[in-house]
Amino acid sequence: MDLGDLAIFKAVAEEGGVVRAARKLHRVPSSVTSRIQQLESSVGAQLFHRSKQRLHLSPSGEVLLAYAGKLLGLADEARNAVADGPPRGTLKLGALESTTASRLPAIFCAFHQSFPDVRIELTTGTNDALVAGVAERRLDAAFVAVAPNRPGLSHASVFRERLVLITSLAHPIVKSPMHIANDSVISFPRGCAYRRVLERWLGDKDLASMRVLELSSYHAIVACVASGTGIAVVPESVLATVQSALVAVHSLPKVLSDVSTPIIWRAGEQSPSVVALRELTRKMSSLSERAPRLRAGRA
Repeated sequence: MDLGDLAIFKAVAEEGGVVRAARKLHRVPSSVTSRIQQLESSVGAQLFHRSKQRLHLSPSGEVLLAYAGKLLGLADEARNAVADGPPRGTLKLGALESTTASRLPAIFCAFHQSFPDVRIELTTGTNDALVAGVAERRLDAAFVAVAPNRPGLSHASVFRERLVLITSLAHPIVKSPMHIANDSVISFPRGCAYRRVLERWLGDKDLASMRVLELSSYHAIVACVASGTGIAVVPESVLATVQSALVAVHSLPKVLSDVSTPIIWRAGEQSPSVVALRELTRKMSSLSERAPRLRAGRA
């Protein structure tokens, strides 16, 4: 099985057709078709079904695509690991949306200045989705909310965060879950670690029994809270990135509010790019800690 054939197969699967894949790979379509046929002969299975001028993966193709991603990723890691000189190639990085908005812009700027030959592909998602992405080799590393207790993954804490509860300016002061008994909850979908913090704060009051509006953007969450749609738990650092965040900020118990953001990677498989990112992040995290914080209360 040739890695070049796997790369072409992956491109065809992602693009949904030979012509688009050929354009992406800067090849002629006949060459792409020939390489796909060669791969099918090698594995002894049909990899695609054609429907309305579009190629769809067969069951065998679905299985092979997962392995293709892993094999091509490992090959890229191997090339980077043995290459002399500074890091190069593609770094597939995952991050929480809150970390992406409030922490990563300065780090990306410094990283690209120091390592211009590294191309970062960023994926945002919930804590659980990012952990799975690293474990399943779809990501090289990720900034998550909770260090995973999962074999094969290593982590290092890099940022300290303070979680706060936000409401509209007209909302009464919140000191306990009873003060939001009639409110809707605005939250990221299940898999979000900060959502689980809210659930722990609610205690006996089951989140499933409340009205929950699931959104996938902190800007949207803050805007809905400001309009009086509901309440939410967010990292305090996010509020500084949202213009006109006209919300009231309420404290949570320290045992719940003080959290750290770790970076995770596969143990024993870190590429030079991951090592460089970890070291740069460690050096810059102290600057992030000196960023001004909002005081809890009416805002």
